[in-house]
Amino acid sequence: MSEIASRGQLRASFLRWAIVTVPLIVFLGFLSGRLVPSGDDNAWYAALVKPALTPPGIVFPIAWTILYVLLGLALAMIADARGARGRGLAIALFAAQLAANLPWSPLFFGAHMIAAAFGLIVAMLLLSVATTFAFARIRKAAAWLMVPYMVWICFAGALTWSIGQLNPGADGVVSDASSTQIAL
Repeated sequence: MSEIASRGQLRASFLRWAIVTVPLIVFLGFLSGRLVPSGDDNAWYAALVKPALTPPGIVFPIAWTILYVLLGLALAMIADARGARGRGLAIALFAAQLAANLPWSPLFFGAHMIAAAFGLIVAMLLLSVATTFAFARIRKAAAWLMVPYMVWICFAGALTWSIGQLNPGADGVVSDASSTQIAL
């Protein structure tokens, strides 16, 4: 069987990957966000002084759901690029940036560690930039799907930094792990 795959076969292969990657990433993001009360449901966060650029609370779950879908599609494109040079590295970078992303909500909303959460956002941004460049070498469309995520990370970083500046005593308000709001 030395024939090249048809467009339909290639599309079906991508869809098989997307059926796995999109729900998986959305689920992991949802799970991360549900480990601790967040937004206005979090008494600590509700008490903080927030910068003027803070959007209404409903924006965050909508934005993150869209971003996680885009990330899942980008990953599916790369996973589907069998035989592509650098595919393994691109997937590893993607996994690293996602692994950095998932503990952010528990760190910020649960452990109340604003400075550490900001540092994590910087790491997320660096890893997502590296991921995007790796994706661009394989599938340009996958790299473009990463761009809204990076923009949102920059926005989240600005919000986190501003919250830290406006609430200097709020960082590390929880002194021991038993008093965090993380539900296991």
